[in-house]
Formats: sequence, C-alpha cells, structure tokens
Amino acid sequence: MLDGITDPAVRAAVAEGYHKLLSYKDEYEVARLLLSSREKAQAEFEGDFKMSFNLAPPMLSKTGPNGRPMKREFGPWLEGPLRLMSRLKSLRGTPLDVFGYTAERKMERALIKQYEADMREVLPKLDDDTREAIVALANLPLQIRGFGPVKQENEAKAAKRREELLGVIRAGGLPAARAAE
Repeated sequence: MLDGITDPAVRAAVAEGYHKLLSYKDEYEVARLLLSSREKAQAEFEGDFKMSFNLAPPMLSKTGPNGRPMKREFGPWLEGPLRLMSRLKSLRGTPLDVFGYTAERKMERALIKQYEADMREVLPKLDDDTREAIVALANLPLQIRGFGPVKQENEAKAAKRREELLGVIRAGGLPAARAAE
C-alpha cells in the first residue's frame, strides 16, 4: 500500500494506520499474550506462583450496570484452553474460525477493506490543500481502541470523523489548521 507514496508524513500515517488495522487482537492473540504475561510474571516472582485471569467472554458474561460486560475471574485451569487457542491461530480468517463470526471480528475485517478503498480514493488527490486531511484520515484507525463495547464506541466516533475528512478531501481541502482538527 505504501508504493508510490513519496510524502513522508502521509507515508508514515498510512503505515501506522494500516498496521493498526491489520494487527487487531483477536482471541488467539489474547491467549498468546496472557500466556506470555504469565511466563514473565512467573520469572519475576518466587515461590508457589498462582495467576488468575480476569476476562469477559461474550457467551459467559453478564451485563453490568454500565451496559458493558462484567469481567469474571478464571483460575489457573484456564491455561490449558489458552495454550490450545494460541496454537489454533492458523484458523484465523478461515471458515473454521469460530471467533471470526462475531460482530467485532466482522467489523475489524470491514475496517481493513474500507481503509484500503479510502486510501485508493484519496491518495491520488494528495496536494498541499488535502495533505493534512489525508494524514488525519490515514491516522484515524489509531483512535479505534479497546475491546467489545469500548471498541464499538470508538469505531462509531471514527466513522463520523471519517465522513468529515472525506468531505474535506473530496472538496479539494481546507486550510491545514481546520482539516486536522
């Protein structure tokens, strides 16, 4: 995607934004990270080390008073399933990826396609008047953080901002100070 982008600021923004979208943390990656954290913690602490995991799996979590899933504590028995999940990452993106059917995973894949289409549209329009808006659009995925409802809220905010930026770019740009707001 970076081929032909000569402007350093735009090139860096596209690289960062695209990387953010491509490196989302799905269940397989979370399993790997939790096991890695466990290994690091065990190396730091002596004695009878025990670790628990606080998670909010969609199928097992109740909704809290704030409308978000409530986390539950899982004991060391979870390490076995986590090891299995971390090894099953080759299923990612295949029809056998049971997690790929969730709304969040579908959204993440759709965001990648949308980003690629947006960059194909706006990069040919790059000039002094559109540069700041294109950089802001390319960096927009960096604002989509979190998991579950938090990520959905951030995606909705980013979608609104995306429309504003595309409008600016399609109109030929605005003064730099207003486009990057």
